[in-house]
Amino acid sequence: MLVDSHAHLFLEQFIDDLPMVIERAKQAGVSHIFMPNIDKETIEPLLNTCAQFPEVCYPMIGLHPTSVTDDFEQELTIINELLAAPNNFVAIGEIGIDLYWDKTFLPQQMVAFEKQIELALKYELPIVIHLRDSFDEIYNILIKYKDTTLSGVFHSFTGTSDDAIRLLEFTNFMLGINGVVTFKNSTLSQVLVDVPLNRIVTETDAPYLAPVPYRGKRNESAYVSQVVRKLSEIYNKEYDFVSKATSENALKVFGISKYEL
Repeated sequence: MLVDSHAHLFLEQFIDDLPMVIERAKQAGVSHIFMPNIDKETIEPLLNTCAQFPEVCYPMIGLHPTSVTDDFEQELTIINELLAAPNNFVAIGEIGIDLYWDKTFLPQQMVAFEKQIELALKYELPIVIHLRDSFDEIYNILIKYKDTTLSGVFHSFTGTSDDAIRLLEFTNFMLGINGVVTFKNSTLSQVLVDVPLNRIVTETDAPYLAPVPYRGKRNESAYVSQVVRKLSEIYNKEYDFVSKATSENALKVFGISKYEL
């Protein structure tokens, strides 16, 4: 019983062997793979991938912060149109703010983020937040929605204990933990000691951030098992206990019954 709450299996890195990647995920016990969109160029491959493997792949729709430029309004129009039509999107994502690569479009990123939050509230969908080097900016926007029904995942959490405490204030949100937790230089093991397991979901961010012992290679959904193994060490719980708990956390966020596992 495993859930990969964040993977980009529709990208070109998987073009040659996607069926085998999906099969390996199933063999590892992965029942659900939630896939966030990036921008208008990835919508078609995302939807095609989910249509090809509907029993395991679930699509989100959103505009990734690193794809936000001066024409972001056009991108949001496409997203709005897709949400208004019959669809099977389970979340708005991947959205947020990224100040690691480029700060040029910070004002646009902030507007795009908030507009997509409003879409999530309108369509009663959770959000998946990318917050690389942008903790304060994200927090200051989200605090305005603290008393709403907004829910979701803080994707690829790698912050400090203080960061975790502040994010846990948003009681409808989970922290997304991926292969970074297995890295030797990661401090997440110490940070997560103070984070309840019922606030954790597992993810891969495939094809990126492959966990040890696959670090440096292409990541894939089957490797989420390595994340669960590390979490079982951190929480001193059996592997099956952690896999079940984190899977149910993810399905709760994305509005899917645990009985579908």
